[in-house]
Amino acid sequence: MDSNIAAGLAMLGAIGPGIGLGIGFSKAMEALGRNPEASGTIFVPYILGLALTEAIGIYCLVVSLILIFAG
Repeated sequence: MDSNIAAGLAMLGAIGPGIGLGIGFSKAMEALGRNPEASGTIFVPYILGLALTEAIGIYCLVVSLILIFAG
């Protein structure tokens, strides 16, 4: 029972990456709206930032699954 509560609390860490993904996408679209010719230079850092942000959310999921099944 306690491991389920801990797993739920571990998943609260996914809130930050969710907000970060939303802000990152918003700012990238804003930058492209202001300067459409810069899409080539914005694309690679944008994808890299999204991938790293998403990895944090996946780490939270893995920790919560470990707490559920191994705890």
